[in-house]
Amino acid sequence: MDFSELASIINLNSYTKNKCGVDENGVIFRGWLEALGYKCTVFPREEIGDHLLFNSPFQKGKKRVLLLGHLDTVFPPYTFVAFSEDQEWVYGPGVCDMKGGNIVALEALRAVKAKQGAICNIDMLLVSDEESGSDDSKQLTAELAKDYDVCLVFEAAGIDNEVVIGRKGVGTFTISLLGKAAHAGNHYIDGCNANLAAAHMIIKLTELTDLAEGTTVNAGKFSGGLGANTISPTAEIIVEIRYTQSQEKDRLLLGVKTIVNQTFVEGVTATITGGIQRDVMQPSDKQAQLLEQLKKILGYSLKTEKRGGVSDANIVSSVGVATLDGFGPFGDGDHTIHERARKKSFIQRIDEMTKILLAFNVR
Repeated sequence: MDFSELASIINLNSYTKNKCGVDENGVIFRGWLEALGYKCTVFPREEIGDHLLFNSPFQKGKKRVLLLGHLDTVFPPYTFVAFSEDQEWVYGPGVCDMKGGNIVALEALRAVKAKQGAICNIDMLLVSDEESGSDDSKQLTAELAKDYDVCLVFEAAGIDNEVVIGRKGVGTFTISLLGKAAHAGNHYIDGCNANLAAAHMIIKLTELTDLAEGTTVNAGKFSGGLGANTISPTAEIIVEIRYTQSQEKDRLLLGVKTIVNQTFVEGVTATITGGIQRDVMQPSDKQAQLLEQLKKILGYSLKTEKRGGVSDANIVSSVGVATLDGFGPFGDGDHTIHERARKKSFIQRIDEMTKILLAFNVR
């Protein structure tokens, strides 16, 4: 396989906050996909890259398929930009997460076009802010996804080319505590210690963790106070929840709310902002039926796995669409300067995706 096209976009910095770079990556993909007959709808954004929806002709009565990827990567300009390769691996920012996955989709679509002459009922959405949490695109993705029967997502494959059938839901919250400053030597009892209240709160939040249920609560960042000689007037906790089941989400949301409303230190009050970033992706009957359909197409069952990390598959799955993730190449070291993807996994995934899309491309 020739990796020159992948190299061209790997060498282009597309850090989420680098709008120019993300948009340039989008322009390149737009050229490639429009050459296959796609029409592009641009959702312009001022501070991040534009989101792009590529539409093919739609035949009523046929299953409608959405291919989902993202244009952004995690590395700021001048930090990690170079593509390289050896006999077994390709290296660079996005080779597996997920410029490499987008290339898998592109090559499969090219094969469908070459074999069947046209592409129908198979659309592709490329968003620009997945790596920062999809805060801007998630509502758009959820609304667009409702028009589709199937969604295939191109995050990296598992080590044995597994596809992803489940991902934890995640929520992030900022808790702000307000107390009262006082001199720690002369007026200790006059102060209301926000740091002390936060310490009690962190312990209670952590106790919401239930590893047996796959539920974790992490108070990942704390700040507060003015100095050792001052009773702390303010404190802030940033906490993340992750869960594998919808009922656990409900328990966590109630638990966090109860803790925030509890008085741990007299005179200290707390407020909370934030919410669910991406809801849980759970295995479903629709998904099981899709896996069975793919087994018939490929002649073998795809291996599956669940992951603790999130992706935009969470968003599409949460609106009831049969969703599978992990159709990109296998790689590791993503989000580090050691990111790489195995060459032979590109070949396997392109072959599998070509067969799948040929079956769905019924005109």
